[in-house]
Amino acid sequence: MRPDVRVAWGPAPDRLGRRDAAWSLLRGLVGDAAHISTGCARCGGDHGPVRISGAALRASVSYAGGLALVAVADSRSIAAIGIDAEATDDPVRSREGYARALGRTSATVTDWVRVESALKADGRGLRVDPRSVEITGNTKAWTAVIPGSTAFRGWDLSGPSGVAIALAVQARFVTAAGSSAARAGQSRR
Repeated sequence: MRPDVRVAWGPAPDRLGRRDAAWSLLRGLVGDAAHISTGCARCGGDHGPVRISGAALRASVSYAGGLALVAVADSRSIAAIGIDAEATDDPVRSREGYARALGRTSATVTDWVRVESALKADGRGLRVDPRSVEITGNTKAWTAVIPGSTAFRGWDLSGPSGVAIALAVQARFVTAAGSSAARAGQSRR
C-alpha cells in the first residue's frame, strides 16, 4: 500500500451508530480543523462519498461485520480513493451471489471488495455495472479498469479477522510545469 494512505477501523455497534463511529475514526486521522461531510450528487441526501474540507485530503468509508473502516489520503498525490470491506462469513452473501453480481462463473468476497473499492474511488459506485470492471494482478497489488474512467491501483489489506478489505486509488503525478493531474487522465473530482 502507498505510504500516503492511512487506514483505521473500529467497532460500529449498530446501523444507526455506524456513521458516528466512522466519523470518529476519520476525525482521528484528519484532525479537528477539517470538516467532514457527505452529500449525494444525485438526490442531495445525507449519504454518498465522504468529503473533507479544510485539509488536502481524500477519504472513503466502508462498513462490514460490525466494523467501520476508513481510509484517508493526501489529495496532492491521490486523486481518488475507495475502501470496501465485507465479512468473510456473511450468511446472507455467498460465492454464488458474488459470481452472479460480477458476471463470472465463480467469485470470492475478495473479488467483490476489489471491484467495489474501485467503483467507490471512481465516484460512480454501483451506478456502474460491477460486471464491467476488469481486475488484473495478484494478492500483493492489482489494477482495476472501469469503462469511462481511468485505471485504479489496488491492494488487499490485512485487517480484523473475518473481514476482507480492499483499497483502490487513482494517483496524481506532477507535470514538468508543476501542475497536478491524475495519472491516467484528469480526475472526475
